[in-house]
Amino acid sequence: MLGNLGFSELLIIFVIALVIFGPSKLPELGKGLGRGIKEFKKATQSLEEEVSQAVKDMDKATEPKNNSPTPVQNAIPTAAAPAPASAPAKEESKPQS
Repeated sequence: MLGNLGFSELLIIFVIALVIFGPSKLPELGKGLGRGIKEFKKATQSLEEEVSQAVKDMDKATEPKNNSPTPVQNAIPTAAAPAPASAPAKEESKPQS
């Protein structure tokens, strides 16, 4: 977000804040803003750690155990091969009446 702001834009924002709040309140506002950003970073880092730990726990829970047999890889059932066409099927002859 601040990556798009240049030096001149930041200077203008600082001057406007100086006019609005005065020179005595600016250090207090800066400290408060710094504390807020620090707390936000702490909270997001804590949340990231909790989520990554939960994902690791889920991965461990879904891993197959070593004593159980492992599934056969590439086991694709094949269809039965058709009968060879070398010998034609015999037709039953019906007795003529």
